Amino acid sequence: MAAASKKTYAKRIVVQAAADAFKKLNPAVMIGNPVMFIVEVGTLITLLLAIKPDLFVGSGTGRGYNIAVFVILLFTVLFANFAEALAEGRGKAQADTLRKTKSETTAKLVHKDGSLKQVSSTQLRKGDIIRVDTGEIIPTDGEIVEGLASIDESAITGESAPVIKEAGGDFSSVTGGTRVASDFIVVQVMTDPGESFLDRMIALVEGAKRQKTPNEIALTTLLAVLTMIFLVVIMTLVPMADYLDVKLDIATLIALLVCLIPTTIGGLLSAIGIAGMDRVTQYNVLAMSGKAVEAAGDIDTLILDKTGTITYGNRMASEFMPVSGVSLQEVTQASLRASMKDETPEGRSIVELALKLGAMPGNPADEAAEPVAFTAETRMSGLDLADGTKIRKGAVDAMKRYVAAQGGVIPGNLDETANRIAKAGGTPLAVAIGDRIFGVIYLKDTVKPGLKERFAELRGMGIKTIMCTGDNPLTAATIALEAGVDDFIAEAKPEDKIAAIRKEQQEGKLVAMTGDGTNDAPALAQADVGLAMNSGTMAAKEAANMIDLDSDPTKLLSVVAIGKQLLITRGALTTFSIANDIAKYFAIIPALFILAMPQLQSLNIMNLASPKSAILSALIFNAIIIPLLIPVAMKGVKYRAMSADRLLMRNVLMFGIGGVIVPFAGIKIIDLVLHGLRLA
Repeated sequence: MAAASKKTYAKRIVVQAAADAFKKLNPAVMIGNPVMFIVEVGTLITLLLAIKPDLFVGSGTGRGYNIAVFVILLFTVLFANFAEALAEGRGKAQADTLRKTKSETTAKLVHKDGSLKQVSSTQLRKGDIIRVDTGEIIPTDGEIVEGLASIDESAITGESAPVIKEAGGDFSSVTGGTRVASDFIVVQVMTDPGESFLDRMIALVEGAKRQKTPNEIALTTLLAVLTMIFLVVIMTLVPMADYLDVKLDIATLIALLVCLIPTTIGGLLSAIGIAGMDRVTQYNVLAMSGKAVEAAGDIDTLILDKTGTITYGNRMASEFMPVSGVSLQEVTQASLRASMKDETPEGRSIVELALKLGAMPGNPADEAAEPVAFTAETRMSGLDLADGTKIRKGAVDAMKRYVAAQGGVIPGNLDETANRIAKAGGTPLAVAIGDRIFGVIYLKDTVKPGLKERFAELRGMGIKTIMCTGDNPLTAATIALEAGVDDFIAEAKPEDKIAAIRKEQQEGKLVAMTGDGTNDAPALAQADVGLAMNSGTMAAKEAANMIDLDSDPTKLLSVVAIGKQLLITRGALTTFSIANDIAKYFAIIPALFILAMPQLQSLNIMNLASPKSAILSALIFNAIIIPLLIPVAMKGVKYRAMSADRLLMRNVLMFGIGGVIVPFAGIKIIDLVLHGLRLA
């Protein structure tokens, strides 16, 4: 059922793209693409020649030939428009879905006297205070100023699990269109109508509103210059042909011009850029501009926060270390008992590790015990059994005072064990039953699996990784070594992050970083690519040029790969397009002049049937290669982590040499078909 629905969805996009291809024939739209605009002008001229063959001086070819040239040119333009419309199609479909999310909602406006008034969401202005209760849609973007609630963000992120948001801190921003799943919140509106996060998403995913990137503008300019050069070349062929007594009619000259100008990349250029943006949105990342995606592909340095990016951010139990006179089994069992009713992530990780090491759960006395929660004052937690036995775990110094107060003896190697854990970057927790300390629990902020390999890939691409952390240098060095980053900044403050970014930029490098807090905003703004977490503050999201809707800081690594794929795809297809022209040159020029200049026979390596057959074959190939390359433009050239030199060599061999060979074969096959059908 899902597959059938997906197929129908894809079919609807294709049908709409086909209709849009005709709408884009509007010259006011086409002039934005100089190459295809020239083709459209040529199409119009050949249409006039098809209607009246002798309309212009030197246009004495037959109506049938003119009609054939017109039809092929028309399809060339339509295929180029179809490629762009198809790329825009998914963005428009996403925009339609978002518009449904942004349906008209009401809001409870809080007045200064505390009273509530139901108003339309369109009436809300920046600075207004609203209340949102369980089950209600949050009408616009804002910051929670009171309350704590679980927020269902599935309409924006596609993730079904609600997230906890509360006033203060780095997880206080809410997005319009999301829903309060439990409790209530009081929100300060942060945007005026039409400026919300959802409004920006709708505008950005619609390809029609996409601004061209600097690289794309530069390439468009280059293609326009090449087109003008070939236009001059074609014009100079006329007096040369007259001198050689070779008749070149207008339709043939237009066909020759269209074959020689870079129509393939001209027709696919916009589709490549739009599809690149679309691939980013498929990863649930909202890029504020195509420039940000391209910059990600050119990144030299990645600056990443340790907590939540490189590590999970929660200290997890890694090892149980017994003190003198205690076995590993005893300290493992004691740690399990001390954590049985501890619902914190650390507590659950201790239970999980103890069970994995063979500890036995299910002690009836523990099940009936009174849990003792951790407090900042005691720095301990545990159980109080019915028989008066107290089981505790906590900070080593706090546990030493606790045991000493009960008359217990402090093990001689306790401090040594705790110091060894601290030097390794971990957190030691002592565990005791009654007045006896059994050992130490080693908690560590675990590095996410697979990151070391991904950082190695980045290193292979020449990208430097720097970890920022507030930890001491010793702990930072340990985590950096385990994660495999190239460098680290310990005890980092917000200004240290900015300084690190500026230092790299002064060396001519492009820098990317992730962040979610208000204190990250200056660094996100300074970075060439700033990826903010959707769960973070509004200040961070406004400073960044990309927002990760899933709030997964490691997503930046995928964004870099997508940016590189976009640049590689554009470069590969440009190489293929220009290489194509070499084969078309060998197909058409000798065929046109061989009768007047028999010396050109050595260049007639394709041995095409006739001049008309050569022109029509090249023209047909020129038209059909565009739709054949649409899947490559949409999906992107497969990206592999390798150095720039190797990547360049690979693409030159595949798309450069391939761009020469494929047209030779394609044009020859088309020529044989036309000759066999006696069409030319």
